[in-house]
Amino acid sequence: MSRYRGPRFKKIRRLGALPGLTKKGSWDESDQARSVKKSQYRIRLEEKQKLRFHYGLTERQLLKYVRIARKSKGSTGQVLLQLLEMRLDNILFRLGMASTIPAARQLVNHRHILVNGRIVDIPSYRCKPRDIITSKDKQKSRALIQNSLESSPHEKLPNHLTLHPSPYYEGLVNQIIDSKWVGLKINELLVVEYYSRQT
Repeated sequence: MSRYRGPRFKKIRRLGALPGLTKKGSWDESDQARSVKKSQYRIRLEEKQKLRFHYGLTERQLLKYVRIARKSKGSTGQVLLQLLEMRLDNILFRLGMASTIPAARQLVNHRHILVNGRIVDIPSYRCKPRDIITSKDKQKSRALIQNSLESSPHEKLPNHLTLHPSPYYEGLVNQIIDSKWVGLKINELLVVEYYSRQT
């Protein structure tokens, strides 16, 4: 799977704060000194890119999520955000077990994470309510998660997640996420409009 390996601050300067992409520094709106008149297409494209880079998705993956969201009941934009927020790599990031979404993806790929007692090595695994996410029994797995929890600032956990720090760093998914707890300032309707013009 291809992933973005280029300069991260370049994307942050262009698109705004992307907490899932990097933990280094923070983006300040004063950095964007010049104001350029943006076309409607560019506004929609930037919202789509913001979503894509925050969650670390390829264009094909994001398009697949949009198609799934269209077929589901409810608002397409809300369902799209729920699908993305319930990915295992994002849940680990929101629990604080990983400092960024790429770091969470690496934890999952290297088989450090158990879901309901079974090793899951697919970052896009869709978590469901009452799923229990823990670290492996190995010392190395616990040390990686402990380092992340100690180094990252403690933000308030969203209502749909619960974290029990000891002894195995157990996270619990209580329910499907509510849209107000999405960790990214985004207008999901613009993303849906972007793809409605493309397909």
